[in-house]
Amino acid sequence: MNDRAALDLLVSHGPLTRTRISELTGLSKPTASQLLGRLAEMGLVRTRSKERGKPGPSALLYEIEPSAAHVAALSADPHGISAVVADITGAVVGRARVEADSVADDVRHRTAQLVKEAVDTALSAAGLGPRDPHTTVIGTPGALDPRTGELRYAPHLPGWHSRTLRAELAEVLGTPVTIENDVNLAAMAEQHEGAAQDHDDFALVWVDDGTGAAIVVDGILLRGATGGAGEIGYMPLPGAPLARGGPGEYATEHAGGGFQSLVSVPAVRALAGGAPLADALADAEVRAETARRLASGIAAVVAVVDPQLVVLSGAVPQTGGEELRALVEAELTGLALPRPLLRLSDVEGDPILSGALLSALAQARDDVFDTA
Repeated sequence: MNDRAALDLLVSHGPLTRTRISELTGLSKPTASQLLGRLAEMGLVRTRSKERGKPGPSALLYEIEPSAAHVAALSADPHGISAVVADITGAVVGRARVEADSVADDVRHRTAQLVKEAVDTALSAAGLGPRDPHTTVIGTPGALDPRTGELRYAPHLPGWHSRTLRAELAEVLGTPVTIENDVNLAAMAEQHEGAAQDHDDFALVWVDDGTGAAIVVDGILLRGATGGAGEIGYMPLPGAPLARGGPGEYATEHAGGGFQSLVSVPAVRALAGGAPLADALADAEVRAETARRLASGIAAVVAVVDPQLVVLSGAVPQTGGEELRALVEAELTGLALPRPLLRLSDVEGDPILSGALLSALAQARDDVFDTA
């Protein structure tokens, strides 16, 4: 327990002196010295001299050994796969993007090969070998059904629906593999480093080419019996065609039925005659209509879940910016009795990749930092 406490402090605070670690853990200096010596022998921490020119006595600084483990995080979409590789401190050391057409449709285990190509390219950029990642987390639209192992709610991801996919991925990558819903991962990023850091009860509403939500209650992600909690893209709303027949008939490229058919990127562009999204949302009438549609769907979520906060993320809210957020907030008045805070995502970069990286790091640290 003391070992893990010290390692977690070094992760969160960065390099620390033995004296500071002793103060933060409550351990005596001799005990802290023994602990740090043991962790150094295990290859989990390293020392370096305090930077010259800084005030205070010259003391050794202890920090996490970055090479103790590496992780891979990926985000999959219908067009391809983005990947990052990071060391155990969370520093990204390699990136890659592999388009879906880089592997022919008739290649056996094509999806696993695409993932391997993305990971290997990111590893190569980092100067690492193919067996270096300790853990891999992949974010995808849809969710794995915990009962069957099948990917549900994502028919637009051909090749991802095999019940043996996770085993195929683990075999080609040589690491444990977790497949997680992309919006759930975006919510994890908001919870740890974004707009929801100060809330344990919130909903993230993702509006992009697809539409979904992630619900966090008492700090815990709500998944549902089949992993489908938050699939609000299928939610029936006035003015939207019904997504009859279930996910199998849901055509993302045509905005499908339900809430998604009203607010997704294709739907917003259609309001402006097919104009690019930025141009569409620059139009006051399109922006106002989009806000009305978003408010209707968000009101349904708020009425059921009653979150403290709703975070708007994805291409539509990010492009619409504060003007769109304010309009949605105004439209929510009277649609639902609860009045949650409404914020835009402020995670830098891709929140799905950020969430996948956070998840991979948490898993790897639980294993690598276990000195028992």
